[in-house]
Amino acid sequence: MPRWLKRPEGSNWGAFGDEDQVGRMNLVTPERRRRALAEAKEGQCFFLGLPLDYPQGKIFAGRNPPRLEPTHGSDGRVMYDWTFADGGSDVINDDRVVLDLQYSSQWDGLSHYGCCFDADSDGVAEHVFYNGFRSDRDFVQPGEGVAPRALALGIENLARTCVQGRGVLVDVRHAGAGPHALVGYEALMRAIEAQGAEVEEGDFLCIYTGYGDLLMRDGEHVDRAALAACPGLDGTDRRLLDWIDRSGLAAICADNPMVEKMEGVERCVGTARLPLHEHCLVKLGIHLGEFWWFGAIAPWLAAHRRAHFLLTAPPLNLPGAVGSPATPVGTV
Repeated sequence: MPRWLKRPEGSNWGAFGDEDQVGRMNLVTPERRRRALAEAKEGQCFFLGLPLDYPQGKIFAGRNPPRLEPTHGSDGRVMYDWTFADGGSDVINDDRVVLDLQYSSQWDGLSHYGCCFDADSDGVAEHVFYNGFRSDRDFVQPGEGVAPRALALGIENLARTCVQGRGVLVDVRHAGAGPHALVGYEALMRAIEAQGAEVEEGDFLCIYTGYGDLLMRDGEHVDRAALAACPGLDGTDRRLLDWIDRSGLAAICADNPMVEKMEGVERCVGTARLPLHEHCLVKLGIHLGEFWWFGAIAPWLAAHRRAHFLLTAPPLNLPGAVGSPATPVGTV
């Protein structure tokens, strides 16, 4: 039986095969990786991620900073400043971490966000994800003694692509954003043109809003009003969503929490609260990177009149997870 009988309007389900689980990462071909490698002219690297204990404090309810703990040996002893009981000169530290996978710099997996849609054409909406995978068939739901697990679209699928290609940095801090600092199609195109950037098929679009800079500078004491004033993409702008589709970009990475803005935006009842998430993750298979940091690479690129760089950013190869911390690196 087919997984779906109809797909959401504007989606590309089936374009990369009925069983595809990586979406537009299929467009990052060896030829496009070679093009990306050519951007590493100086051999200089920039770290593009926040420390994993940032943004510090609670930005989203339920997501907490990582907590380091020591592991314990088979004899029950804490393995920190640990030595062998029968002697020897060895001194060993060993630790573990309790980690919310989407607290800091992260990738949203295609299993992270779905929508209610009648893919069976039976008059009843199912909970569906990219390429028609469904909550009731393709996920293990959490319960007492049962851990949740994505049986399809897990983050390990993204990890296997190695996530390396051409990054295109677009500074939207002064893009002439509209009310509530929403960056729609026209503002984004102005920023791209002003910076001499080109977004081509298989590229990673990196949106610089200044949000990460405030977090790095002020940590837990950051001014929430200043964060709210940072721009973000306008997921309600149909022209922007259409351009994302036409551009062929492989992923969108931003230094803010959700890539798209929600503050001050009224949503219609029955529609997606996060329309850019729905468009990218569900309909097109475009992964989203959130909470990245461009405060070091952006000034260098601007000073050298460049917008493109080699981006390397694989997630954890953690089977069944719906998201993952990222340790992104930009090489120029």
